[in-house]
Amino acid sequence: MHADAIRSAAITLAARRLSGETGPLLSGEQAPQTLDDALAIQHAVRELLGNGVGGWKCGMPGEGRVVLAPIYASTVSYSAPCLAWVRAGVVRTEPELAFVFAEGLPARGQPYSRDEVLAAVSGVRLALELIDSRFDAEPKPSFLQSLADGLVNQGLWLGPVVDKAAALAADRLAIRVQQGDRDELLDGVHPAGDPLAPLLWLVEYLRAQGEGLLPGQAVITGSYAGVVNLLPDAPATLQFGALGVLEVSFSAR
Repeated sequence: MHADAIRSAAITLAARRLSGETGPLLSGEQAPQTLDDALAIQHAVRELLGNGVGGWKCGMPGEGRVVLAPIYASTVSYSAPCLAWVRAGVVRTEPELAFVFAEGLPARGQPYSRDEVLAAVSGVRLALELIDSRFDAEPKPSFLQSLADGLVNQGLWLGPVVDKAAALAADRLAIRVQQGDRDELLDGVHPAGDPLAPLLWLVEYLRAQGEGLLPGQAVITGSYAGVVNLLPDAPATLQFGALGVLEVSFSAR
């Protein structure tokens, strides 16, 4: 893609992210045709917003796919109520574990070992990724369009710190959702089978790009239960198996 087309696409997506409005898919010269195109648009959105990166979402790569997107610092919440875009009367969330880095992992020439990555993780928190797209509901965007847009991330709620060793072993987690009259038990499974594996991939991917993880950043690596819709203006409780309990409430942006 030409640099002007990348910037034009990024302006469109950045404006929608700020306003909360959705719109049609990127088209014509603005539409990404390759992974490099999509990642270039994603990076240009970062530059236009001028918002620090508070963390990353990632997943294991697949054929022709890389799964990563920045989580902007201003959208990371620790205290209620958490502000979110409300769609069709609900806030879309995904229950995850967040790996938090106190010291960071700066870019360097040689790869980081698993032990080095684990040593840099200062804590693991229960988390909810806040989900939202800058595209209209129909037609469904392609993976490249979604990647350019930041893989439907609108923010992150960080809950309590949990036992690190137990979190690393949590390939499965029963997620109990309670809100009002709702009391639902979900059979949670990590999509990678190992909550640490996508993080190890992300560290190496960023390192190869000359970028590192910064102090204070949090990384989420996949939802245990897909999308969980929660109501705004009503407290909700999510129990992550034996790891702990996350309490949250949302208000509309």
